[in-house]
Amino acid sequence: MSRNLVIASVVLNVFLAGALAGGAIWIRSGKSGQGYSLEAAGGRLPEQDRTVFRKALRDVRRDSRQVILDGQQARREAADLLQQPVLDTTALSAALERARNADVTVRTRLEQRIVEFAAASSAEGRSVLAEGLTRRAGQQSSAVPKKSP
Repeated sequence: MSRNLVIASVVLNVFLAGALAGGAIWIRSGKSGQGYSLEAAGGRLPEQDRTVFRKALRDVRRDSRQVILDGQQARREAADLLQQPVLDTTALSAALERARNADVTVRTRLEQRIVEFAAASSAEGRSVLAEGLTRRAGQQSSAVPKKSP
């Protein structure tokens, strides 16, 4: 029983550490506008476009509030399950799946709104967004890697 508790504790700590690190990166990149994502790249748009872009993303988050809350609740349930003396792996998997599905739903909605923004944006605005994607991908060269013999 104590072995399961130790395993559950380690899993929870890794999960929480990842969430904290991700949150810190998101906050830092959001404030500095120097992040490596489409959302962060929006912070480098010309002022008028940036205002429209940020409003569009706020609208998505507002419209997705219940999905966000459902994901948070699923994560709390997963944390509670991890602290139980006997781990219910089926329930834990289901809670984590609900959290993941909520995250994917919100991300999909945000990306769709970004697509709509880009479709109505100038070439300069699209270039700024493209830079965000390129930086996110690690600025890999567009050359096709050679196969070794």
